[in-house]
Amino acid sequence: MAKNKFHDGPGPSQRQLRVGELIRRTLSEVLQRGDIHDPDLNRLSISVGEVRTSPDLKIATAYVMPLGGQGSEQVVELLARNRNELRRMIGKVTNLKYTPDLRFRLDETFDQLDETRRLFDQDDVRRDLED
Repeated sequence: MAKNKFHDGPGPSQRQLRVGELIRRTLSEVLQRGDIHDPDLNRLSISVGEVRTSPDLKIATAYVMPLGGQGSEQVVELLARNRNELRRMIGKVTNLKYTPDLRFRLDETFDQLDETRRLFDQDDVRRDLED
């Protein structure tokens, strides 16, 4: 069985989930308020869908998507360019002993949902589901 990026182990611990959600909310708030000193980044509306942390909590990967999905590659570059400032701001707001290094990836779950909907709308799949 091929490994999936979502299921290649026992899953995240409760601590990883808690820290990931704390970082996700904080990052969303910082981006929404436009607290970053980069006008290019402040101009954009960015959705933070999920933040996954490494088991040792040293790395946090944020899955992001710009509103409307336009310029997604540019968003990842802008966030990466400002990651140290974002990390400092997250560290100020949260009470984490160590603020993880931030990484940014495109959130592709919306594309996967669209593909799933498309598959379910196919006549042969709908017919199989009704049986």
